[in-house]
Amino acid sequence: MTDGPGARDQATSAAAAVFDEHRPALLGAAYRVLGTMTDAEDAVQETWMRWAAADHGKVESPRAYLLTAVTRQALNIARTQERRREAYVGPWLPEPVTHAPDTAELAESVSIAMLVVLESLSPAERATFVLHEVFGMQLSEVAETLQKSPAAVRQLAHRAREHVQARRPRQPVDRATHREVTERFLAAASGGSIEELMGMLAPDVVLYSDGGGLRRAALRPILGAEKVLRFGLGVMQNPDTPVVLRIGELNGRAALIAVGAHGVDTVTTFLLDGGLITEVYVVRNPEKLRHVEIS
Repeated sequence: MTDGPGARDQATSAAAAVFDEHRPALLGAAYRVLGTMTDAEDAVQETWMRWAAADHGKVESPRAYLLTAVTRQALNIARTQERRREAYVGPWLPEPVTHAPDTAELAESVSIAMLVVLESLSPAERATFVLHEVFGMQLSEVAETLQKSPAAVRQLAHRAREHVQARRPRQPVDRATHREVTERFLAAASGGSIEELMGMLAPDVVLYSDGGGLRRAALRPILGAEKVLRFGLGVMQNPDTPVVLRIGELNGRAALIAVGAHGVDTVTTFLLDGGLITEVYVVRNPEKLRHVEIS
């Protein structure tokens, strides 16, 4: 006797309910590995198709199964990304989002600053760090996911952890302080207080700007407070493309959002160390601003 249409519909609904429960985590894992929400959504969609066709009775842990599946999909997409990036114009920055893809407890690991650090790892190191450090998977499970030996994955985890620790601020700030500094920067920029702006920047501050060849941006990182300020103010005060600056929240942190006649023009986020701005990330590529909402 075979299952009827009603039984199959119930099984599909049950599978969809399980998938929906884990979808935020899947999207968050893929986004951290890939740095773009568009590619992350593609990875999640592919994972759903595989989940819908799976024998769910043989799945002991849906969470582990789905995280494994979405990570493998993300790594496949990452290989395509590497080919695209070879022709990318200027620095590549992650795609900012208004709504973090998963829980507030994981918000720090989805900040633009953290995504920039993750991007400097190899895809396998990135996946290992995300699965082990962010989502708490055992290294033996990560080894199975990546189809590598446990010893190789331990090395990946060690290298990734050391690299992330080396790039973290010595004196990190909380979200409230980050917002307060961002608000002060906007007030000083709006009031033309160059001295105050200079006082907020670390002497060796670095600015990265991503125009993707579609908008004006620096083709290389800009180093030093004076040069960073000159470039930043030039973007914000360009008479050819007037914008209104406002404070928003992107990737769980306060950010500057420049809104022009056709919507979001530029987003700027900061990395702070002890209250000083040490890195500035400016995203101008319009293809990366689709997930930024204007409140």
